[in-house]
Amino acid sequence: MTLAIATASWKPLVSLGFTAALLSGQLSHALPPMESNHWAIYLGSFIALGFIVWTAPRRIRFIASGANLVFVALMTVLMLSWRYGNGVGWFMPMSDGDRPMFMNFGWQLFALLLLIAGACAAVGLLLALYQERGSLFRARELAQSNLKETEIALIVEQERTRIARDLHDVLAHSLAVIAAQADGTRYLSKDQPKAVLNALDTIARSARRALVDAQRVIEGVRDDGMVTPQPRLSDIPALIDGMQRGSLKIRPSESGKRVELSTGQEMAVFRIVQECLTNALKHGGRGTDVRLHFDWSGPGLTLHVASAVAQGGKEDTADSARRRVGRGLPGMRERAHLAGGWLTAGPDGEHFRVTVFIPYGTREATAADDTAGAEAGGTFEEISRAGAQPVSAAAGPPRPGSSAREAADRG
Repeated sequence: MTLAIATASWKPLVSLGFTAALLSGQLSHALPPMESNHWAIYLGSFIALGFIVWTAPRRIRFIASGANLVFVALMTVLMLSWRYGNGVGWFMPMSDGDRPMFMNFGWQLFALLLLIAGACAAVGLLLALYQERGSLFRARELAQSNLKETEIALIVEQERTRIARDLHDVLAHSLAVIAAQADGTRYLSKDQPKAVLNALDTIARSARRALVDAQRVIEGVRDDGMVTPQPRLSDIPALIDGMQRGSLKIRPSESGKRVELSTGQEMAVFRIVQECLTNALKHGGRGTDVRLHFDWSGPGLTLHVASAVAQGGKEDTADSARRRVGRGLPGMRERAHLAGGWLTAGPDGEHFRVTVFIPYGTREATAADDTAGAEAGGTFEEISRAGAQPVSAAAGPPRPGSSAREAADRG
């Protein structure tokens, strides 16, 4: 009975087994029966029942209650029958056999033991309800606290997103105007010195690159206001390794000679690859075959991503394609657009294909950008001397013939 009490909360079924072993041993005379004043030892089974009702699951509670009902009946037989015991202290043994003993005292002893078992079970049930009530109160308080924190975080995030969007729109508009005005002035002023044209070209290129980098800076702001390190093309192999550990079968390949991209374009390529692999794992599941190819041979980087779709017929493929059109594809298109390129996506037979193009110009143009910037940056005095006359003419009254020449140039 000591073992039954000790294991009640830890192993309820084992606890019931100890009590059943004790009673079975006494019924089979393998264990000596109780003395008349030792009957209270049986109450250990009811104490164990209380612990079981307190800590065990619902199903085990019913099993323990039914088992103890059988135990009460066996205890009654063991304490009243002349074959096993010698009375229970206040019930003197009768010499007329078991039948008169059970008829006179059987139901009384059975009801008494059942009442004690019920009381112990009730105490255990009250403790369980009290503990459950406390857990519910704590869970409710935690949920309310989390709800308030989530509401505050949501409000802050919405405001931060609105500010970032407004800032991006203002910068995008201003930088686009700067690039357009610089290009327009360069095309309309072909008779200007080369230093002026180089400066205008540098202004236009810098404005376009700043437009892409502004998106990178705005997206890279953490909650604490610090700028997080942005991913580059060199981080893609680590991303592929991590997704392969997530049970994706990725086969990367590359053709052509790499060309250096701007920081904003590298971040856009990384995010697009990350979103493609995430969608492949999300919609295809573990073990999805993904082919990833970088083509550097054209006027820009062409990225091909093909992921296998679930085999289930055309209807399933169409459903999978519809499920894929969520926030991910519009976000990838926006990133490609901000990087100066484009993106297409859709199902193609047994695969879902994503094609991205990020322009970087020809290698000669890329090298010319650096030389043009150096030339423009080192001839500011030449620009001011050579452009003094056109600027002053534009600022002052128009000279004869200037309006006609300007109209001819624009026409």
